[in-house]
Amino acid sequence: MGLWEMVTDPFMQRALVAALLVGLSAPVVGTYLVQRRLALLGDGIGHVALTGVALGWLVGAGMGLVPDDVLAVPGAVVAAVAGSVLIEVVRRRGRTSGDLALAILFYGGIAGGVLLIGLAGGSSGSLMAYLFGSISTVTMADVWVTVALCGLILLIGLGLRAVLFSVSHDEEFAIASGLPVWALNMAVAVLAALTVTVAMRVVGLLLVSALMIVPVAIGQLVTHSFRRTMLVGSVVGVTVCVTGLSITYWHNVSPGALIVVLAIGVYAVVAAVHPLFARRPPATDPHPDIPDDVAVATPAGDGRQEECTP
Repeated sequence: MGLWEMVTDPFMQRALVAALLVGLSAPVVGTYLVQRRLALLGDGIGHVALTGVALGWLVGAGMGLVPDDVLAVPGAVVAAVAGSVLIEVVRRRGRTSGDLALAILFYGGIAGGVLLIGLAGGSSGSLMAYLFGSISTVTMADVWVTVALCGLILLIGLGLRAVLFSVSHDEEFAIASGLPVWALNMAVAVLAALTVTVAMRVVGLLLVSALMIVPVAIGQLVTHSFRRTMLVGSVVGVTVCVTGLSITYWHNVSPGALIVVLAIGVYAVVAAVHPLFARRPPATDPHPDIPDDVAVATPAGDGRQEECTP
């Protein structure tokens, strides 16, 4: 099977479109989460989305819909958005720390999902496709939902980049500037929830946070600009998603796991190579016109001092 057969395969066409859109949009939201030091928020939301998947499954089974999980994705969207709003409210009111709220979401979300899927007549194995991704199940309806949600994520994430950066970087300054901080914080939380549900089919709920964060970490290694970090993150995200999915066309491995491993591999290579190209301070005196009158000890260590001159 060659490259042409892959790109003309209707299944791969749908999967590639979904992977490209997810790889493009996930690092955009991840850049704001890294800036706010909430890199694990995606994991917490992902666990809550699992409860939404099981709840949608339960409702679909109760209504006699075929297949039973036809409402799984809408249920995941509703649960993820509700969970992200809840954690933002808890964080803002200060009743508990952010990491504690995330821990509660972790454990409550996974437990609720397993409990509800049992009530729906399924088993914990029924959730595996949502936990680790199942790109082979992507339908045209899923593609259109992905296009719509990714379009919304990019529209808000890029269109409001200046004010969202201000809130993420320095919330007190944003308040002093008169920005609607509460609404903007909620916007970031909802964007994270939508990103989790969009990426659910590609990399799975347990691995989606890696796709949001690792490309951004790579961007931070090679640039110090917020805008360029976001750009590099999106390029890396698209590259690893499309590359990982293409490899799975010829080799029977998990696409979600391979995509995350590729992203981590790129990070390791960049982190190892980056110091070789990092800027080093000039060896010569940067100000030769100014006399240098700093006194330092002599190498002999006898307590005498010598005058350093240019």
